[in-house]
Amino acid sequence: MGIMSRIRERTPSDREVVAVLPQEKEARDPRKDIAFNELKGRIHFKLLNILDLSRLAEAPENLLQEDLRRGIDYILTEEKLALPFLEKERLLKEIRDELLGFGPLEPLLRDPNVGDILVNGYDHVYVEHAGKLELSTVRFNDNGHLLKIIERIAAGVGRRIDESSPMVDARLPDGSRINAIIPPLALDGPALSIRKFAKDPIKVHDLIRLGAITPEMAQVLEGMVKARLNILISGGTGTGKTTFLNVLSSYIPYDERIITIEDSAELQLQQEHVVRLETRPPNLEGLGEVTQRDLVRNALRMRPERIIVGEVRGGEALDMLQAMNTGHDGSLATIHANSSRDALTRLDTMVSMAGLNIPPLAIRHQIAAAINVVIQLARLSDGSRKMMNLHEVIGMEGDTITMQEIFAYELMGLTEDRRVRGQFVTTGIRPKFMKRLEAMGIKLPPNLFRERT
Repeated sequence: MGIMSRIRERTPSDREVVAVLPQEKEARDPRKDIAFNELKGRIHFKLLNILDLSRLAEAPENLLQEDLRRGIDYILTEEKLALPFLEKERLLKEIRDELLGFGPLEPLLRDPNVGDILVNGYDHVYVEHAGKLELSTVRFNDNGHLLKIIERIAAGVGRRIDESSPMVDARLPDGSRINAIIPPLALDGPALSIRKFAKDPIKVHDLIRLGAITPEMAQVLEGMVKARLNILISGGTGTGKTTFLNVLSSYIPYDERIITIEDSAELQLQQEHVVRLETRPPNLEGLGEVTQRDLVRNALRMRPERIIVGEVRGGEALDMLQAMNTGHDGSLATIHANSSRDALTRLDTMVSMAGLNIPPLAIRHQIAAAINVVIQLARLSDGSRKMMNLHEVIGMEGDTITMQEIFAYELMGLTEDRRVRGQFVTTGIRPKFMKRLEAMGIKLPPNLFRERT
């Protein structure tokens, strides 16, 4: 028995055909799209009356497709309409997406070549291809349609979004991160942002192939992680901090216990001994909030061998630094900043947000003692992502944290097709952390740090 609850066997006959809509491969006319969307809305509404909704999600794919096709044929017959094959297939696909998925967003979510999806109102949907944003042909019927999809997304992750709670930040079952904001805060209609993540995590050889790092850099990164250095990954929005963090985490030995702490779980660790912690927003009464600081404190009681903080945002920076300085070395974290120096300054500011009135000089001493390496990432004008430099934190001079640059990427202009030209350079400085790597039996080529391009 299928999912159809009330339908009699019937197919269109020639005598009942009174209108034919245009085929998909004809030039798309906005007026015809409006007519198509109106027809889709009517059929969708009528299908809800003849479908067995309790069995819809569990139905096998082939049975679902067949019953939806029969239902559409039945309604088209009642409306005395006949559609060309391609139009009917488009109708079937879009109604299926409306019933079981996220409507017009479904093709974008299934497309492995699409990165970010940014919805600025019902008729402006931008997507990221190869690091560049472009306007897509995807449209919603109106702002009400977009709002309904946002509400479905929020409900699916156990959240609600309405006038009393007009923002939601969560993740989809496939790991994609979503943020939605609706009126009255969004003045021009609901807005939705989706950050997609690859099903197969990017590996270090992918970063090398894409030109984000060099093989020599990869050797140093592996050594740093295995030698349990505390590493801070810095960069702006969309520079690949989480991807880079995933790559570094792949070097952590499989027999170590890892605790991850995130606002929205995005990390894709391959090890088995991983405990994933995620923050919780307050409920409508303002109760029940669990912050990253709460989770960092709790993680210290869980016998961690590595602590990974998805993104340092506030007062948890103090607890993270204290953990790094009290035996929990080998920790990894990301931070929003435009340079390595800015990253340490922001960390300084975040520690002061903990509200303990720690003297500024004491905070900087803690940072200098806890952080061993700062890696700066950037997304360049052509959409490519690079490790712009790797700085080693070497201590304090007066009230200033001192660093030395080990690797850098030098920009050299643009090619004729507007691609970024540049080269990776080694500064010639042998990092102090090499003594720690050698003490742990990690050997790197002796000439790895000689000055060269």
